[in-house]
Amino acid sequence: MENGVLKAPAFYISYLLKKNRIEYYDRMSEVRRSGSYEQWIKFFLRVIYESAQDAVETINLLTALHNQSIALIGEPSRVTQTLLTVFHYLETNPIIEIGKTAEALSLSYNAVARAVELLIGKGILAQTDKQGRTRIFSYKAYLVILCKDT
Repeated sequence: MENGVLKAPAFYISYLLKKNRIEYYDRMSEVRRSGSYEQWIKFFLRVIYESAQDAVETINLLTALHNQSIALIGEPSRVTQTLLTVFHYLETNPIIEIGKTAEALSLSYNAVARAVELLIGKGILAQTDKQGRTRIFSYKAYLVILCKDT
């Protein structure tokens, strides 16, 4: 964040606290019983360290996926401009519907539909559901990275 690479923290300890909840509760109980903070602090520092390692790994995987996807899209041109706009939107909204995406990006429905079809053709996007006439698409590789270990 300090170097402007991240806009928000990518450091979440809640998953590891939940994963290690028995130890978490044991350490907290020990603090209440005996006032012994040392084991609690060691546990919490370990969780922070593991969370930081996980965040770095996830960021590296997402960066590699981004670069791979950009390479598949190709060099920026008038033709790829909408495609890149939709792709960048996918990186913050990995599950989309054409109409809502068009509205969010202030693009025409047809322009987004063409971009979605091209992204499907490049293996970046896939249709994952259909609700009535509305088709739902997802950036599956992105979601796999975000959902790992859950």
